[in-house]
Amino acid sequence: MKRLAHLPMAVGAVLSLFPLYWMVVAATHRTEDLFASPPPLLPGGELLNNLARLEESVGFSRVALNSVAVAVVYTVLSSLLSAMCGYGLAKYRFRGRGAILAVILGTMMIPFQVLLVPLFEMMASVGWIDTYQAVVIPFLANAFGIFLMRQAFLDFPDELIEAGRIDGCGEARIFYRIVLPAARPQLAAVVIFTFIAQWGSFLWPLLMLNSEERYTIPVALSTMVGLSKVDYSGLMLGSFAATLPIMAVFLFFQRQFVSGLLGGSVKG
Repeated sequence: MKRLAHLPMAVGAVLSLFPLYWMVVAATHRTEDLFASPPPLLPGGELLNNLARLEESVGFSRVALNSVAVAVVYTVLSSLLSAMCGYGLAKYRFRGRGAILAVILGTMMIPFQVLLVPLFEMMASVGWIDTYQAVVIPFLANAFGIFLMRQAFLDFPDELIEAGRIDGCGEARIFYRIVLPAARPQLAAVVIFTFIAQWGSFLWPLLMLNSEERYTIPVALSTMVGLSKVDYSGLMLGSFAATLPIMAVFLFFQRQFVSGLLGGSVKG
């Protein structure tokens, strides 16, 4: 009976993994081979040729480094800002704290498309078009990350914070040495979410980055789609290579990610 119960999950797992497997197969064949009847279902021998063509067409190694730099900087700054804001909203008592939290959560309901024109005008007014700071800075304040970290810090004992103050610790030292280490699972969840969001971001970098040497992976791969011809093998290879860092980050923080989501959603 247990095997029969697990059968639907096994079928679902196979169906979920098949697109990733097809991406690998397509990356090792020529584009014209993908449209054969029947299509290939096993990896071929064109991986190196496709990789060389991908490097020649978009400079994949360069854009990969660009994506890594932008995603890492954004993840570090945004996660730290989320933790600091969440700590302030959870442990400091001041007038308007509830209203500030409501405004922060309310921003999650604003469609991104509504912000495109005013944000673009702001970046143009300060001369940040075609710069990485225009890609990173406008979205550092992550409403979901702030809320998740606030929920984590709500359960932190106030007595430990007061004990640190009595011992002569400053507020910054209390935060970094006492409070933040206790919220590592939630912080890991924020890191995963922010890294994935920035790594796969396409529309905003497409608007901000005009120089090919500054392209990130999603923007660079979009240039491979022509009006009359599309290099599907190169696209599949680039897309598969782009998923590897996401998988690595998730697997590295997997345990903290699950416990972080549970800890941030259940209080008391």
